[in-house]
Amino acid sequence: MADADLQQLLDTLWRMESPRLIARLTRLLGELDSAEELAQDALVAALEHWPRQGIPDNPAAWLMATAQRRAIDRLRQRRLHAQRQAQVIDEQQDYAMGVDPSEQLDDIGDDLLRLVFVACHPELPADARVALTLRLLCGLSTHEIARAYLLPEPTIAQRIVRAKRLLAERRVPFEVPRRQALPMRLQAVLEVIYLVFNEGYAASAGEDWTRPALCEEALRLGRVLSGLMPTAVPVMGLLALMELQASRLRARVGADGAAILLLDQDRTRWDWLQIARGQALLEQAQALGGGADPYVLQAAIAACHARARRAELTDWSAIAALYERLAQALPSPVVELNRVVAIAQAQGAEAAWALLQQLLDAPQLQGYVPLHAVRGDLLARLGRHEEAAVAFSQAAALSSNARERESLLARAAAVPSAQRLPGD
Repeated sequence: MADADLQQLLDTLWRMESPRLIARLTRLLGELDSAEELAQDALVAALEHWPRQGIPDNPAAWLMATAQRRAIDRLRQRRLHAQRQAQVIDEQQDYAMGVDPSEQLDDIGDDLLRLVFVACHPELPADARVALTLRLLCGLSTHEIARAYLLPEPTIAQRIVRAKRLLAERRVPFEVPRRQALPMRLQAVLEVIYLVFNEGYAASAGEDWTRPALCEEALRLGRVLSGLMPTAVPVMGLLALMELQASRLRARVGADGAAILLLDQDRTRWDWLQIARGQALLEQAQALGGGADPYVLQAAIAACHARARRAELTDWSAIAALYERLAQALPSPVVELNRVVAIAQAQGAEAAWALLQQLLDAPQLQGYVPLHAVRGDLLARLGRHEEAAVAFSQAAALSSNARERESLLARAAAVPSAQRLPGD
C-alpha cells in the first residue's frame, strides 16, 4: 500500500475509532489526557508496523488491542492494585473474543455513552463540558464545534483546555454516575448527541455534504439513552427528531455527491419506516406533556415535512407557528432565521424580508452561511437578481464544505430562475 493510501486509511480510522479508543482507555486509566495520549500512540504504532507487516484483517480491533496493551503497561508502571490490573487484562482478552464485560459495570452499558456522562461532570461549566466531550469523545474538530456554536475557534479551544485543566486541578474522579444521578447531566449529554447528529446531517467542512456515520452514531447513543430513560420527554424528543431527520439522508445527496435541498428531494427515497418510528416517539412525548420542550418542538417541525408526500403539500403555516413557539422556548438567531424561511413559504418573500432585516446585524450570524443563502433566495424572489447573486457568492465564500460551496455558486449563476428557498 502506498504511503498516501495508508495515511488516508489511518485518517479515516482515527475519525471513526478515536472516540471509542479514548472512551475505553479513559474508563480504564481514569484520565482523559493519558487516554488521548495512548490512543494517539496506537495510531503511530500502526503507521510504523503496517507498512512492514501488512494491514490487519480488523484494523479497528488491532488499534484497540494495541492501545489496551499500552494501558496495561501504564497501569503496571503506576503499581496499581493487582486486582485492577487483572481486570484490564481480562477485558482485553474478552474484547478479542467479542465479549464486552464493561456492559455489567454500571447502569449505562455502552462505553461511549458512559464516557459522555463522565465528561459532562457537574464540576465543569456547561459550555466546557460539551466542548470537551465533542472534541475528545465524539471526534469533532475545533472548527466543527465552533461552527455549531457560532463562535470563534479560539474560544472553543480555550474551553477545551480550561475543561481539561479543571479536571486535573480538582482531581475529579472519572466515576460513572448511577441511574438516579443521570438526570443531573442529561441536558449536556443531549446537547452533545444533538450536535454530533447535526454535524453528520450537514457537514461543516470537507468534500461530503453529509457524514452519515456521525448520524448513525448519534442515533445509536440516543436509542441507548432512551432505553435507560424511557419516560424522559427530552430524550424522546431528541430521538424523534433524529429519526425524522435521518429518514431523509439518502435523498439529500445525488449520485454524483451533489447536495439536494429539501424542496428538490425525491421523497420516494425517504425512509418511511424511520419516519413512522420518529412520529410514534413524537406522539409519546406530546402525550406526556412535552409539547413545549425544544427537542419535541423541533421534532414536530420535522414531522410536518415528513407528512408531506410532495413538497407543495407542506404545511408551512404550521411550521412557521412551531418556529415561533421554539423561539420562545429556545431563543436563538438560528431559530429566527429558520422562521424567516417558513414565513417566506407561507406568506411570501416580502413578509419574510421584513423579518430578515432584524437578523442581518446579529453578531452570531455574521459568518453563518445560511444567513447569506436565505438573503440570496429572498432577493431573487423579489426580483433583485444582481444582489441575490452577490449574496449567494458571499455564502459560498464563507463555506468550508465543498458540496455546499458548489451548490451556492450554482445558485448564484442561475439567479434569474431561482424561485425557491432551501427550507432544509
